[in-house]
This record gives sequence, C-alpha cells and structure tokens, in this order.
Amino acid sequence: MEQLSGVQYCVNSSPPWKEAVLLGFQHYILTLGTAVLIPTITVSQMGGDNVEKAKAIQTLLFLSGINTLTQTTFGTRLPSVVGGSHSFLVPVMSIIRAKRYNAFQESHERFAQTMRGVQGALILASVFQTILGFLGLWRNIVRYLSPLSIVPLVTFTGFGLYYLAFPMLGKCVAIGLAELVLIVLISQYLPLYITSKKTIFERYAVLLSVTVSWICAGIFTWSGAYGKSTEALTACRTNTSGLTHEAPWIYIPYPFQWGTPTFDAGEVFVMMVASFVSSIESTGSFLATARYGSATPVPPCILNRGICWLGFANFLGSMCGTVTGFSASIESCGALAFTKVGSRLVIQISAAFMIFFSVFGKFGAVFASIPLPITAALYCIFFGSVSSVGLSHLQFCNLNSFRTKIILGFSFSVGLSVSQFFREHWAAANHSPLHTHSSWFNNMVSVLLMSHASVAVMIAMVLDCTLGRINDENGKDWWDKFTDYGKDIRTDEFYRLPWKLNKLFPAF
Repeated sequence: MEQLSGVQYCVNSSPPWKEAVLLGFQHYILTLGTAVLIPTITVSQMGGDNVEKAKAIQTLLFLSGINTLTQTTFGTRLPSVVGGSHSFLVPVMSIIRAKRYNAFQESHERFAQTMRGVQGALILASVFQTILGFLGLWRNIVRYLSPLSIVPLVTFTGFGLYYLAFPMLGKCVAIGLAELVLIVLISQYLPLYITSKKTIFERYAVLLSVTVSWICAGIFTWSGAYGKSTEALTACRTNTSGLTHEAPWIYIPYPFQWGTPTFDAGEVFVMMVASFVSSIESTGSFLATARYGSATPVPPCILNRGICWLGFANFLGSMCGTVTGFSASIESCGALAFTKVGSRLVIQISAAFMIFFSVFGKFGAVFASIPLPITAALYCIFFGSVSSVGLSHLQFCNLNSFRTKIILGFSFSVGLSVSQFFREHWAAANHSPLHTHSSWFNNMVSVLLMSHASVAVMIAMVLDCTLGRINDENGKDWWDKFTDYGKDIRTDEFYRLPWKLNKLFPAF
C-alpha cells in the first residue's frame, strides 16, 4: 500500500542503457509537445515571426533540460520532468494585451518589448517562489495535507489540463484519433496476444505509435491530401510549424537575449499568483510521480525542496526569456504508469536529449514537425493516468464516512464548476469576470480560481482541518509517519541528496 507494486524499475534502479536511452527519448517527445505549443500560442501574438518562435522553443527546451537535471539531482530527486507551465499563460496573455505595447508599430520591436515585460514579471515571481521554498513556508502548508485532501489535488492536477487533450485532438480527428487508438492497441492489447520476454509493446508504445502516425501524416502532407487552402486540415500537416527552415543550426540561449527586462507592479503580482498555482500543481505531480516511481509518500520537507528548485528554474527561465514559467510535467508523470519504469536515470537521459536538440536546432525542428493532435492523443492517456493515481489514495480513507463523502463531493463539485466559470468567461471576453477598478487584482483572482487543482485542494484542506473527526477517516494516522523525514527509514533511500549535501541540508 505504501509503495506501488508492479513497477519494474523504481526511482533508484535503472534499466539497461539501451532501454534507458529509448525511454528517455520517449519523455523528450512528450516534453517537446509543450515546448512547441506554448511559444506557438504566444509568440505570434507578441509580434514575433518563425525565427523568434524557433528561438523561444529552443530556449524553453534548453532550460527544461537544465532544470530537469537540477530537480532530479538536488530537488525532490524524483523522476519528474520540469517543463513549460500552462499556469502562467493568463499573466503572459495579459502582458501581451497591455496597452503600453501598442505604441510599438514594428513587429520585431513589439515582440522584444513584450518579452522584456514577461521576463521582468517572471524574475520577481521566481524570487517569491524560491523564498517560499527556501524559508520552509511551503513545508508548513503541505504539512496539513492528508490522503483525503491529496485525492482532489492529484486528481485535478491531471484533469485540470483536459482542454489540451481531446479538444486539440479534434482539430485533426483523422490523425489524432488514429494515434489514440494505436497507443491503446499497442500498449494494452498486443501484449495479450504476442508474448515476449521483453515488455516491448508496453514500454515503447509512445515511440511505436507516434512513429506510425507521424509517417502517415507526412505521407498525406506530401501527397497533397491536406491542401493548404483547407483551414480545417492545417493541424494535420507536418509542415506548418515553419521551424525547419528558420531554426538555426546551433543556438545556445543566454541571459537577456531579448534585452533588459522591464517591470510593472500589477503584472508582477499576477505572475506571483501564477507561480503559487504552479507550486500547487507541481506538488500534485510530485506526489503522483512518487507513487508511480514506487517510492514512499513524499515528506513535506522534500516537497518544499522541490518548490525551491522550481523557483530557481523559473529564475533561470526568466533571465533567458522562456515565454512562460516551469512546473513538474504531468504528461511525463503519466508516461511512468504506461512504461512501469520510474527510474531517475531515464528522466536525466531525457534531459540530455532536450539540451542536445535545443542546441542543434535543425535536428530538433524535425521532431517539432509532429502534428499537435498526435501529442494531444497522448495527453488523453497520460493526464488520465495522473488523475487515477490521485483516486488511488482513497484506499487510505474511510469511504463509509459521511464526513469523507461531503469533503470529496464538495471539493470536486466546486473545483470543477468555479474554475470552469472563470475559464469560460476569460475565453469569451479575454478578461476576468470580476469588475473591480483594479485590473491586476481581477487577474490575480482569476489565475488562482481558474486552476481546478488549486480550488479543489483549498476547499478539501479547509474542510478536512476544520471538521472534527472521531476516527481515522482521512487516513492522517497512516500518513503521519511520512510527515517527518526520519520517521520512516525508506525515506532516506529515495530522497537523500547526493554527495554530502544531505548532512548540510538535513531538513531542506
């Protein structure tokens, strides 16, 4: 119950090198989807062209690799990829639409000025997030988590990005649905009929299915089946990214490559809230990753350490200009469930792929031509895997208790409905449903309440801590031995810092 059985390689164990490299490449493919999607959404609205978009993608991918290495080595030490976060998109879009940038008529100048504004807000938000972890404030918050409140946190961490799954797949149903069917057939059905000593189909389902779907999409594109005049079929083509010709052969991101950052107080506060939301969702991802890595539950001090290094990751990203901040990847966490390999080494190899293909841009641009509906099909599978591991924490709770039912039902209902209300209003009107005189305050509230995981876990934690309980209804008695680092001897095995750092930072 404390460690998930059936995992073939846990956090500290590693598959053979050939398998580890292939598995690491699979995680790179998953990270590439987010690295391409976020700059594709934002850069064109900022005034950038394909050259700026290629550099933004390479910068985001390069920093994702660096930050994944630091997180797996010095942070939580879990097999968790650190990638671009969608939690920062609302503050970024509000900066893009700021009236002060309308004065710049030339598109390249407008892009540079907007990017500097995003960088300035991210720099101070990253300092806030680092302080949140460095001073132990996050540890004091997550100490109040119980298995009951973890259920909505982890469940909605996966479900919270549902709008990136089938809606994006629906932009090209032919390719997206084919990928969805392929990965289910390869990973779930083929092993039932084709026996093998090596678990090839379950472990490499992503590589096998994406390769087939990508080749089919390429054949249809080159044959002219997806005509350029047909807007509905644009997402099906493999030549729409514009990165193959524009990406430089060799490119190494560097600090302040877009110029000196600029600062606006309102935008900084909104970005700080986004970093807080990112911390909540990353905590849910860390808890799910620990489960799929067959590790013991993550102690609060380790979650605190992970958030501190996420703050450092956002600082590095803001210095170089990554368009968005960073969080623990949900899709890579879900991939651990399919492969049954929760090895830290595999994730570190994937980080090496990120760094390599971001520096050598032409090679990375080839893989960036994978149509986004194919990536969306993978999201349909992996987001659900993260949500299911959240529901698995119900085994530690008393489901016959009316207190448990009320907390779960209320947090699920409010987490879904409130966030959906704010999302729909923002999508329709491009601003918060609040109508105070302070636009930055309206955006702050919207960023917090648009996150399903944030709303659900806040409701669950408040109710769980304030409603009295007679017996172990929320699983807290079982959970208490993992709240302090030294209470369980297995904790040191999974989360111990390398070298002699654990003695220098025993509770950090």
